[in-house]
Amino acid sequence: MASARCLRKILSSKICNHCMKNRVCKISTTPKYLSSYWREVYNNRKKRLNEIPIDSGESTNKYGVFANNEICLSDIKVYGFDYDYTLASYTDDLYNVLYDLGKEALIKYYKYPEGIRDQHFNPEFCLRGLHYDIRRGLLMKIDNYHNIQLGTVYRGTTKLSDREVLEMYHGTHVPIEDMNTFYGKGPMHQLVDMFAPPEMNLITNVTDYFLENGIPYDPEYVFYDIRNAVQSVHTSGVIHHAIMNDIGRFLQNGPEIKELLERLTKAGKKLFIITNSGFPFIDAGMKYMIGQDWLDLFDAVVVNARKPKFFNETTRPFRLYDESYGAANWGRVKHIDKGQVYIQGNFNDFRHMTGWYGSKVLYFGDHVYTDLADPSLKHSWRTGAIIPELESEIKVISTPEYKRSVRWLIVLQHLIEEMQGLQQLEKEVNKEESLAMIPELLEEREQLRSQLKSLCNEKFGSMFRTHHNQTYFSRRMARFADIYMSNLTNLLQYSVDHTFYPRRTALPHEPYPFNDPSNAQCLKTEK
Repeated sequence: MASARCLRKILSSKICNHCMKNRVCKISTTPKYLSSYWREVYNNRKKRLNEIPIDSGESTNKYGVFANNEICLSDIKVYGFDYDYTLASYTDDLYNVLYDLGKEALIKYYKYPEGIRDQHFNPEFCLRGLHYDIRRGLLMKIDNYHNIQLGTVYRGTTKLSDREVLEMYHGTHVPIEDMNTFYGKGPMHQLVDMFAPPEMNLITNVTDYFLENGIPYDPEYVFYDIRNAVQSVHTSGVIHHAIMNDIGRFLQNGPEIKELLERLTKAGKKLFIITNSGFPFIDAGMKYMIGQDWLDLFDAVVVNARKPKFFNETTRPFRLYDESYGAANWGRVKHIDKGQVYIQGNFNDFRHMTGWYGSKVLYFGDHVYTDLADPSLKHSWRTGAIIPELESEIKVISTPEYKRSVRWLIVLQHLIEEMQGLQQLEKEVNKEESLAMIPELLEEREQLRSQLKSLCNEKFGSMFRTHHNQTYFSRRMARFADIYMSNLTNLLQYSVDHTFYPRRTALPHEPYPFNDPSNAQCLKTEK
């Protein structure tokens, strides 16, 4: 907090219009004087900022739980979980296997060239939440206002220039009807689930191969071929068998998940699972992580749930899964019992049979649309997002280099705003030349923004923000998830009665709450 107060003091030490006008009336009309004044302001603020210890600010716990909306855990009576990437956390090896299996499916079933077999998964290239324009064959990052972030648009692994992007899209804004997630059926597909990194790598690598070998292609067909190939690895059960056959390689194991579930049951909470995966697969994983008696911890288990249809349709009935036969029974399910496993079903029947509804239910998942959107918007469940990438992002933004650059970027932009604010006053005394420094500061601002972007990801930057706006992914996540964290077990740091409070941030029209008006100094303070 100390560094925040210092930063606000630096920002608030500006020149009032009255003092500046009096000073301008007395000084020489030579433009050089005002330019030297702003140079002195620039140097003084940078000096004062560098005097603030870089480690004196607020630190962020990468294993913490972060709130978009206030939520009191003592009000939560029922905890629900997805399985993949929520209860089960996977190693990075899974991405490589998904990529390789998807690549082989392209060659075998879609007759793609044998040459793409030499391509390899690159975990550093892309990140979840990007959009792919299937008409133009471009991968890009979009912010919460549907603006394309310049410098993040790629055809294959080749970056397009800002001029090319501006000409192609007539600016940077993407109309809502062109979006394909949640609001429309346009060409902009968001790659947001845990299959996204292998998909994006295959799209970029196949695109490069076609371009390098002069093979004509339609990016829309390539997109759907790759999506279907990667998804088939999941729906066919191929990836499930690969994981079960080498479970120690792919599934992270530790006592924390069991400890968390036991803590919740001891506190009198009800627990359930709703997952799209099949029972043999989750049974193998849960036995590996928790033990043979893992079902005893849960009051309801629903598999092959067909989310998001589970939360929207009202006609698909539940079927009781018979473990001894490995198949569903034919009888009608009239109630849900602890220790039993149910297949498919729908939300309305689930609510009526369990009596669990509304804000007393907290459901966790990794997919902001499939897992969280409908429970939050339609059914009033409280929701928690699991975002594994959060740990690495927090690690980056906690480095001295990142903190130092962000601080100076804020101060620099504030200085530019001050200089622009005095533009009209200086015109009155013919001092337009003093504003010649602004383009120089804007260039420095652009360099700082590029540096901050590359610290998170060289090609696309942060998963959660563009330069100053939230990303489209981040905004959707904030809308559909009350809390978010890198791993479900982060909850172990908090009591079952803990209240999570969202951070109050100043709106553009609101003053900083800790500003001291006495720090709004006149010109002499800058010397």
